[in-house]
Amino acid sequence: MRVTVTLFARLRELAGRESLAVDVPEGATVADVWTAVGAACPGVAPFGASVSSAVNAEFARRHTVVREGDDVAFLPPVSGGAQT
Repeated sequence: MRVTVTLFARLRELAGRESLAVDVPEGATVADVWTAVGAACPGVAPFGASVSSAVNAEFARRHTVVREGDDVAFLPPVSGGAQT
C-alpha cells in the first residue's frame, strides 16, 4: 500500500524534498514508514530516535498502524527560541 510522507524542517533539508510516496505492506506502522523513508533518503535515517510523527494531522506513536492513502508526517525535535 502507498502512503504519502511529509518531512519538516531539517528532515526536509536533508532529504532534499518536502514529500515522497512510500510503499509499505498492509499492517505497517509509523515505524515501518520511517524505515522506508530512511531507505529512500539515507540522510534522515540517523534522526529516527528523535522525530515526532503524525498520521493525517494527528500526533501518532511509532506503533500506530497506517492505512492506504494516509499522510504520515515526520518532524524533528524543536529547540531554541528567544529569551525574554
